[in-house]
Amino acid sequence: MKKLLLFALTITMLTASTFADEAKFRHAVFFKFKEDATEAQVKVIETAFIALAGKIDTITDFEWGTSESIEGLNDEFTHCFFVTFKDKAGLEAYIPHPDHKKFVELLKPSLDKVFVFDYTAH
Repeated sequence: MKKLLLFALTITMLTASTFADEAKFRHAVFFKFKEDATEAQVKVIETAFIALAGKIDTITDFEWGTSESIEGLNDEFTHCFFVTFKDKAGLEAYIPHPDHKKFVELLKPSLDKVFVFDYTAH
């Protein structure tokens, strides 16, 4: 019985270790644009953010969308961009990347508020 328990514990630890090694790092970014931001300006920003996925090789997956909140709890944030990296080091390379910095400069004049949430997926 003791050997069986030890075996089960070992398998559990190995499985947890494997999942941790495969865990992805997520970077969720939410935008609320200024009231005077035009549809054309917002479209340029959307296109520029989408383009980052093809310019920065640490991005492993990317998706985005606009709020369709049924509950109205989005606090006036209209856009969500969900960026995935292999690990936290991928995000750490992304933040100072020249293409990301250029995007931030494009975004700033139209941005009212931003909310960023980074986490390791479990």
